[in-house]
Order: sequence, then structure tokens, then C-alpha cells
Amino acid sequence: MRKVYTLSTCDTSKRILKPVDLTDFMVKDIKFDKITAEELDEMHSLSVSYEALFSRRSRSFGVLGLKNKVLSEKNYRDYILSDYTFLKRPVIIDGDKIFIGNQKKNVAELYQHFGV
Repeated sequence: MRKVYTLSTCDTSKRILKPVDLTDFMVKDIKFDKITAEELDEMHSLSVSYEALFSRRSRSFGVLGLKNKVLSEKNYRDYILSDYTFLKRPVIIDGDKIFIGNQKKNVAELYQHFGV
């Protein structure tokens, strides 16, 4: 299983993914092809928490006042399924490895994994 969840309009995701050979990957633009519960649960099984997949940088995070709420794992899952902007991007799955988001450490691990 080799998958990438990203936004085609996200310059940061494009920059991160550019040096990675995605030839054998299923690339999914989450804005136009909504994440399914099964896909999110698959990501969760590799990442150990929905919170790790959840983006606090989403505009909806502030609009909904979520910064002042205590969220459960179920809340994180439900928010990601309801609005694609709540998923950290990009998410790359290569077998049993998952790389989530654009933090330097994550990108370094991604590049090391792919020999970039």
C-alpha cells in the first residue's frame, strides 16, 4: 500500500513531495476526493492517534473555537472526516511507514526513507 494524501493547490506539499518518486503511489487530492472513514482509520492504525493527523492550522479550527475545547480522539476523527482542512498535509503511506505533515523532522525522515 503506497498512498499520498495532499492538496494539489498546497505549495508546501508540492515542495515537500517534489523530490520523492511517487510513480507507484496512489495520489489523492483530498479537496476533490474526500477522505473515507476507512482511509482515515488506516492512517490512524499507522500513526497511533487521530490527534497526530489533526491540523490545528486549519482556518476552521479558529472559526469553530476549538482551541478552547478539550478534544477526544473521536472528536479529532470526526472533524477530519467533516472537513479536509483538518488533515495535516501531506500524508504519505509506504507500506507500514507513515509520514504526516510538514514539520522539519517529518520531512527529514521522509527524505531519508526515500533516499533523497
